[in-house]
Amino acid sequence: MRTRATFALTLLAAALAAGGPPWIALHEARRQAYDAEAELALNYARDVLHRTDETARQAMEAISQLRRAGLASCSDAARAAMREIDLTSTYIQAVGHLNGDTMECSSQGGPPVHLNREAFHTSRDVAVYDAVPLVAGGRNPLIGLAREGVIVVVHRDLPLDIWTAVPDVALGVLHLEGRRAVMARGPVDPAWMDRVGARGETTFVAGDRLVALVRSRRFVTTVAVAAVPARYLHERVAATTRRLVPAGLFGGLAAAAAILLLARQRMSMTSALRSALRRGEFYLLYQPLIDMRSGACVGAEALLRWQPPSGEDVGPDLFIPVAEQTSLITRVTARVLDLVERDAGDFLARHPDFHIGINLSPADLRSCAVVERIDALLARTGARPTNLIVEITERGFLHLDSARAVIAALRDRGIDVAIDDFGTGYSSLSYLETLDLDFLKIDRSFIEAIGTGAPTSQVVGHIMAMARTLDLRMIAEGVESEAQAEFLRTHGVHYAQGWLYGKPMSFADVARLTSYARRPVRG
Repeated sequence: MRTRATFALTLLAAALAAGGPPWIALHEARRQAYDAEAELALNYARDVLHRTDETARQAMEAISQLRRAGLASCSDAARAAMREIDLTSTYIQAVGHLNGDTMECSSQGGPPVHLNREAFHTSRDVAVYDAVPLVAGGRNPLIGLAREGVIVVVHRDLPLDIWTAVPDVALGVLHLEGRRAVMARGPVDPAWMDRVGARGETTFVAGDRLVALVRSRRFVTTVAVAAVPARYLHERVAATTRRLVPAGLFGGLAAAAAILLLARQRMSMTSALRSALRRGEFYLLYQPLIDMRSGACVGAEALLRWQPPSGEDVGPDLFIPVAEQTSLITRVTARVLDLVERDAGDFLARHPDFHIGINLSPADLRSCAVVERIDALLARTGARPTNLIVEITERGFLHLDSARAVIAALRDRGIDVAIDDFGTGYSSLSYLETLDLDFLKIDRSFIEAIGTGAPTSQVVGHIMAMARTLDLRMIAEGVESEAQAEFLRTHGVHYAQGWLYGKPMSFADVARLTSYARRPVRG
């Protein structure tokens, strides 16, 4: 059942890996296409707004200029002033004096012109006339902006006279107070102005148009609009999709293949592990443990090795993680205990001061089954609890409640407990705070840094101080030089292991090592 579930999850992961990148690529293609087309539309709207703002600025300046002059309406001086303003302005078509709804005179000359009723009045006290009949017949392209008896006539198409890279772009100028399009070229919906809100710019798709709105900062009731046919957006999406999706599909298939390959390798490793446990392909080497004060070999750490029928050893860094992920680790630990019993059972019974260090994984600490196996080992060999030290590794999540119960049961029997590779995991410090421990093993990475001036060379001193504060005995791993050993001795480290004293070896070699003179022994 577990294998079937793992297989199903693997297929699901592969499917997600295969389908995810193309989906992301398609989403990215749409986003890029929309962003590009929206930026194009915004640029059109900004151009329209720039011309509109300049038109309004010139109109308001013309009105102010005539009012400041204080000339009598329609006098020769007033007509001359209006003609000068008209000729020197780029967006103004005519300037005139207004009496009621009649333009009595203008820079264009001619008789008085009666205007239709104003279209709306703005909060800046400007009356807007949407049709000034200076041109007889046909469509009237002129609008008027009037204030304080002066009217400025502008061409409604002039602010919209911008170049666009694509045809059929609708352009317009919306007035928020008038609730209408003051100027428009092409289909422009006044309802669009509700989308701008308090924002300065916005884009959205409305029907068959991608619409861009840009609000004036100077004349805040004015909004420029550019509406690009949505077909250009669809064409850009298609072009971007043709570019991105194949790459995403290739990446997805590659990721799916990698997942399936890794899963196959893991399943193969899992099957091989089960077979190795049945066939007895595991064996132990032992790393000597040296008393730093006497130089005597007082123990060893049991290190598991796997030699398949091919004859080439498989490193524990490859098979231990798979064993932990597939719940085979408890069977592996049971095998380690059997091998310790076979290799060292008689020796331990005859040497109560010698101990073997056995690594336990987080899975081993979830129940007291491992305690029962250790009890059975001690009973069969006649060894004492002091002959064993269990070392807690931090390769996975440790359930602290169950771990505390297992550790308490071991310590009640007189078996010491060590935390292994201290300082290399995320939870080591919390383990010191919550678990009852006897030993702290300093990881080799900190020992290697001793005397090098590396930043981590300072850490080992803090670890030692912490251990002394917590009344924990210390074991240093990876000691390879006399300088390191001397440093550790002078700082009160109790035990050490490493190539300075001996490489991992058979237990028979360890037993012989205990009879040597009490001095460091090189491997």
